[in-house]
Amino acid sequence: MSWRPRWNVAEPRRRFGLPESLGGRTAFWLILALMLVQAAGLTIHALDRVDLQRFNQVREITGRVRAIWRTAILAPADRREQLLADLDLPEGLALELSDRPTVRPGAPRPPPDVARVFRLDDMLESGPPRFRPREMRIGPDHPGGLRVSLRLPDNEWLNFRIRMPPPRPWHSTTFLAAFVLMTVAAALLIVGAVARLMRPVRLLAAAADRLGRDVNAPPMDEKGPSEVATAARAFNQMAARIRRFVADRTQMLAAIGHDLRTPITRLRLRAEFMDDEEQRRKMLSDLDEMEQMISATLTFARDDAAAEPAAALDLAALCRTVADEAADARPELAEAIDYDGPERLTARARPVAMKRAVANLVSNALAYGGAARIHLSRDASGLTRLAVDDDGPGIPEAELEAVFTPFRRLENSRNRETGGTGLGLTIARNIMRAHGGDVVLHNRPDGGLSAVATLPG
Repeated sequence: MSWRPRWNVAEPRRRFGLPESLGGRTAFWLILALMLVQAAGLTIHALDRVDLQRFNQVREITGRVRAIWRTAILAPADRREQLLADLDLPEGLALELSDRPTVRPGAPRPPPDVARVFRLDDMLESGPPRFRPREMRIGPDHPGGLRVSLRLPDNEWLNFRIRMPPPRPWHSTTFLAAFVLMTVAAALLIVGAVARLMRPVRLLAAAADRLGRDVNAPPMDEKGPSEVATAARAFNQMAARIRRFVADRTQMLAAIGHDLRTPITRLRLRAEFMDDEEQRRKMLSDLDEMEQMISATLTFARDDAAAEPAAALDLAALCRTVADEAADARPELAEAIDYDGPERLTARARPVAMKRAVANLVSNALAYGGAARIHLSRDASGLTRLAVDDDGPGIPEAELEAVFTPFRRLENSRNRETGGTGLGLTIARNIMRAHGGDVVLHNRPDGGLSAVATLPG
């Protein structure tokens, strides 16, 4: 038995929280790329700023050490300590006047990179001889600093403690605020641009949804960028072909129905002259069934190509009307016909088509289930649910979807003696799907069948 890894395509999306829409994902990756580029640029800027800060700090500390040494050399011995105490020292530099050096003889040399940065050794060789230290000692100071002891002519020691101040890459308080503001502005521009770029895709999806509901929906606007205009033009051409196909099929079925009615009429007249009463009755029954099938087929074709405009429709009133008409047509089943739902429930639909769909569901329930209980409701999301329950034997689970096939009838519960043609459920589903909804069948736990029609809000 071979093992194959089970990889769920939706798992990475849930794991990383990626948006569902194409526009959202595009904006997400663009913003992520912007953040990475900004972070890289910010890092480069910070490194350059730190290098520049260190260069300036080293230059300032080295210059101040030399200036303090010259001040100590030129100052009178009795005023030297006071003058040095009054100096304003930069950060990282400490000064002490003592009779002993802080760097002991034999102390280890500071790290070469630190000594090379400050370059204080040349004080022994540069400048006039009287300004040169009598002795210089340099030693390490942790962490990463150094100590310098310079002997004055009167054998006092000028001790320096030098440490590099911590780097401040964000010395400016407004820099990070400006960076955040710039990033937010760029993100908003990206979101706006992506939303504008994705608008043609949304319009195309809306047009496809309208075409699925109404084959005679208006064409898309073919303006915009060349790619968008090309896609819109191709979509409009596809819609036109679909409309031509539907119109041709309807005309073909109408022509077939018209042509078949003439020979059916001739056969009916000839059957009237048959001497065998039993054969005449059977032949007339078959001709009546053929005519019913032709009429139902033409109705089915007209429903597919219907151009009835949609309007605000009170579904509650429509269901009560259908129930009353069904009770008048089948008075023996009037007690088994019932409506349960709100007094008023408005939806946008094609009135004639919607009434035909509800009437087909009720007629189907009465013909094969002996009852028709209509339940109408609307949930919080705006989805309208219309269920028609009967008390019949139900349908095998494997056949619940097959009965929507045109002319499909189940022999154990549906036969031609009832007068059905096998198109009632098909027409009802086509009408509901043309409104963006659907019709499904369920076997009720306590017996009977439930036909559930849904309409979006």
